[in-house]
Amino acid sequence: MQGQAAIEKSSRFLVTGGTGLVGRALTTLLAERGFKHVTAIGSRDCDLRDSREVAKLFAEHSPDYVFHLAARVHGIGGNKKYKSDILYENVLINTHVVEQARRAGAKKIVAMGSGCVYPELKGQEELFEDQIWIGPPHPSEDSYAHSKRLMLAHLLAAREQYGLSSAFAISGNLYGPHDSFDTEDGHVIPSLVAKFFEASRNGQPVRVWGSGVAIRDFSYCDDAALALFEVMLKLEGPVNLASGFRHPIRDIVTALQDICGESVRVEWDSSKPDGQLERYYNLDKLATTGFKAKVKLADGIRLTYDWFAKNWQVARK
Repeated sequence: MQGQAAIEKSSRFLVTGGTGLVGRALTTLLAERGFKHVTAIGSRDCDLRDSREVAKLFAEHSPDYVFHLAARVHGIGGNKKYKSDILYENVLINTHVVEQARRAGAKKIVAMGSGCVYPELKGQEELFEDQIWIGPPHPSEDSYAHSKRLMLAHLLAAREQYGLSSAFAISGNLYGPHDSFDTEDGHVIPSLVAKFFEASRNGQPVRVWGSGVAIRDFSYCDDAALALFEVMLKLEGPVNLASGFRHPIRDIVTALQDICGESVRVEWDSSKPDGQLERYYNLDKLATTGFKAKVKLADGIRLTYDWFAKNWQVARK
């Protein structure tokens, strides 16, 4: 599959996690590219933990190409609180989807991984795709990481035994409209967006976990969707998928303060964990596709905040 330049417009696509953050952006992108046979499913459409439901899903749609984005996932707090549930449910979800894609004769599957699959390599700024297996993942998110590592192992085994073409996208921190805006257990940007919006309405301060020094790569959902499409077209195996825009958590807070004004006061809770302090991704492999991220952090946060301000009553929390 590596080097392939096009996919026929008549091809059938299945997008799991299709009602979520990146799934919606990806479905929109596929439609804009002229693909008319795209099935995007969410948890209400199919319980991916149930092998019979997943088998029925693939039998009904017989996809040529699968984007597997669905997962049970939280931010640092939730991933630490629900370790056993996260490991169990994601192993079921991933195993069923990969196996049924293989049985259905899919031409390729691109599955969403996570940067937490990497070990903590102290003193090294960049992480490369061939470093996944050289040590255990960071304990703050190890259960989620192990479920993703197992999926990668499954994809590699299915390629070796059955010839199933695949790529494993190791994503940075994703954000944008249609995210889960959980203020307690959610990812950092949507959680802070919801906290700042609420604070702007009730005059209460915003409490932010950690010290704000942890540095992450943040990718807006539209950029992530485009990167996934390029990976489907051109790459195989593990591939780092990120924007290249690296920011400390404090930059998110600053951007939201610029939106909400000085009336929103921030309190840093240093008793809470920062997580892994530095996590950079080498993007050389992704760059071979010609992909370049377009949405800068401040612009993406404003787009996300504006969307949430209009949809906060129905947004996922």
